[in-house]
Amino acid sequence: MSTSQIAIGAHVDQTDPVGEAQARGTTLVQFFLGDPQGYKGPEIRHPGGAAGLRAEAEAAGVDLYVHAPYIVNVATTNNRIRIPSRKLLQQHLSAAAEIGAKGLVVHGGHVGKTDDPEKGFDNWRKAVEATDLEIPLLIENTAGGDNAMARHLDRIAGVWEAVSAAEGAEQVGFCLDTCHAWAGGIELGTAVEKVLAITGRLDLVHANDSRDAFDSGADRHANFGAGQLPPDEFADVVRRAGAPVVCETPGGADEHRADFAWLREHGV
Repeated sequence: MSTSQIAIGAHVDQTDPVGEAQARGTTLVQFFLGDPQGYKGPEIRHPGGAAGLRAEAEAAGVDLYVHAPYIVNVATTNNRIRIPSRKLLQQHLSAAAEIGAKGLVVHGGHVGKTDDPEKGFDNWRKAVEATDLEIPLLIENTAGGDNAMARHLDRIAGVWEAVSAAEGAEQVGFCLDTCHAWAGGIELGTAVEKVLAITGRLDLVHANDSRDAFDSGADRHANFGAGQLPPDEFADVVRRAGAPVVCETPGGADEHRADFAWLREHGV
């Protein structure tokens, strides 16, 4: 994909995603469906319902991505979390498919301190096999936690090896978050190449500056140029990834437009 074709959008409120896209002058938005911290299941807040949102987005030429709730953790050995997480994941995949979303982004999750990471990898395989992947499921790298499944490259490799053995593996992709990579201790200079060596694909980029230091484990996003990511390395990661970009940065339409402009000025 040539740099001129990389679509840059933002994470927005879910009530009127197409209007939010138009306010930012973009054709790409990401949003939650319902409460990102709750198990209640997805909720379509668009006045026209799922069908209305799908039709409006198609007519406007806007690509939709959905972010699964943060609480989804299909890797855990705790049945009281894993089983509801699988159910919630399926509900959100189905709802995202109904609105015509291009993919559902989900965090890699984690296991307990005393757990063997292999259990977490295998739970990921089981989750993929137990889920109807109506649209691509995009696993996102995370910033913190020693027991995380997708913070460090070796753990991402473990998840990928397990998932690759599952039926439906071709529908599992990867979302690279730049703040999470930096805060999680992944060197930005080689992040794209190392992720691609593991996954063979890079489907989406979450472009975020970081308020905190390298390998801090802290997930605090910043607007571009206001955080600690080296500007050239940051822009280079986004450029070389060559995938659609979602800015999950603070503020509204004005701030997001400024972030889009920053990326374009830096060669994306």
